[in-house]
Amino acid sequence: MGNTWLPESRGTLTVHTVSQAELNVRLAQDMAQRLAEAIQARGFAVLSVSGGRSPVALFEALRVMDIDWSRVRITLVDERCVPRLHPDSNALLVQTHLLQNLAAKAQLVFMVPRATEPLESPTTLAQAASMALSAAGTADVLVLGMGADGHTASLFPDAPNLAEALDLRNTKSCVAIELKSPPPNAPYARITQTLAQILSARHIVLPVTGADKRLTLQQAWTAATPALPISFVLHQTQTPVAVWLSN
Repeated sequence: MGNTWLPESRGTLTVHTVSQAELNVRLAQDMAQRLAEAIQARGFAVLSVSGGRSPVALFEALRVMDIDWSRVRITLVDERCVPRLHPDSNALLVQTHLLQNLAAKAQLVFMVPRATEPLESPTTLAQAASMALSAAGTADVLVLGMGADGHTASLFPDAPNLAEALDLRNTKSCVAIELKSPPPNAPYARITQTLAQILSARHIVLPVTGADKRLTLQQAWTAATPALPISFVLHQTQTPVAVWLSN
């Protein structure tokens, strides 16, 4: 499994291979066009985004795209169970890096509405987040990330309730994820969109950079397995998925 491996488009999967320098601008242009088309068709657009450090450069490229941001609703794919002003909040990350420049006019839909402690239980937060997502509407573009361990959103391989979160018959939009050994840099319970909710989007994008993540993508490309939750997004025929791979 060398780093020269390149996936090929198949079925609902489209692969875009671009240079590292071009990746974020090219992807931002593609996303902005899709959001503009949604606004034209329905009067508003819904963009669902993931947190973490990986999408920061994409957010900064997207926020200067000239579309009617006042008609864009931004939702979160997942969130840490912390107040929305906490330094480790995905909502704060989005406010800092995406809701700037032209995109400052967009509306952010919070998964955790409280700005301060105490918070409700993760399960209660997930129920409230489900209602907020439903009210926001179907995502026109949903941005996923992928960890080197194959997780996406907060669908971690070792999550105790991963099977529930991956079950396409699950009618919940969000579930709570409480890991026995959470990442040391973010030791929080989480709430995440379920696989069924993720796949309800009209279009999914998955940027992949780095040799370690390319190796994970290669492993996930072969078959769907709970050991690599991202594989369930790659092995489905319901929703178009565009993989953006930097070379």
